[in-house]
Amino acid sequence: MSTTHIPVTILTGFLGSGKTTLLKRILSEQHGHRIAVIENEFGEEGVDNDLLLQERDEQIVEMNNGCICCTVRGDLIRILGDLQQRRSKGDIAFDRVIIETTGMADPGPVAQTFFVDDDIADSYLLDAIITVVDAKHAPQQLVERREAQEQVGFADRILMSKVDLVTEEEHTALKSRLRQMNPRAPIRPVHFGNAPIDEILDIRGFNLNAILEIDPEFLDSDEHEHDDSIQSFVFRSNRAFDPGKLEDFLSGLVQVYGPDLLRYKGVLFMKGSDRQTVFQGVHMMMGADLGRRWQPGEKPSNKMVFIGRNLPKDMFIKGLEQCLA
Repeated sequence: MSTTHIPVTILTGFLGSGKTTLLKRILSEQHGHRIAVIENEFGEEGVDNDLLLQERDEQIVEMNNGCICCTVRGDLIRILGDLQQRRSKGDIAFDRVIIETTGMADPGPVAQTFFVDDDIADSYLLDAIITVVDAKHAPQQLVERREAQEQVGFADRILMSKVDLVTEEEHTALKSRLRQMNPRAPIRPVHFGNAPIDEILDIRGFNLNAILEIDPEFLDSDEHEHDDSIQSFVFRSNRAFDPGKLEDFLSGLVQVYGPDLLRYKGVLFMKGSDRQTVFQGVHMMMGADLGRRWQPGEKPSNKMVFIGRNLPKDMFIKGLEQCLA
């Protein structure tokens, strides 16, 4: 983790999933982290400031003037800038930020804030999006609420709450469904917010050089087929990409499908390069970086995952195949 950048964790999840319980637990545990919390509750009971600030170092900033996503460009940038200024002056001390979004929020615009504003990008580093999923109510929420699906699609980690309220079969079916929607987010049960801190903070889900994790069980056949609009697919090939063709194709994809592309990420084998190329994107913002060298005896290959809403999988795969050298 960069020493000059302040890591930021976005905590999301549908109404009643247990985000606030998890946040309270993080703030009451003796883990040595000094955390500033940006809270955005709309029509929900906000976190009790007295509880959070009791003999603690946390700084609580409430955004009660509506959804963080509606005002994200202004309010969030202003608040993050203000926190950084006060930290530089020595008025407050914190070494990381947690943003808790309202249960009705799409995390995408929050994540994009860290890429579109230069001052924010100079001071902060988006670490990961953590999504809390309510095992009892998620099956219905995923059918009825687009936001619940988007929260799953954006996740770097999925914490499943209220597992004790469902049967083993229901738990397994939901886990399988979440994997189909997002094969790159590990899924862990969480009981009353009791999750290991090292599975929530500093997981580097947005780091270009982080390992691309894809759940191997993702491709297992699933008898429970769901008509979820958020779905994912993986592209693999042992042939090298032609860099120019790939850049043109991905640029076109993002122009047309950007609003429906939630997360996409890959480790790429480029013609003429002895290093991996690592790329990822959120909606219409995409970045690439040189990764490590291919090791002796390692077979260079491409592995890419796309997570989005009603994406034409066959067209994507056919287009990517045409970019191979």
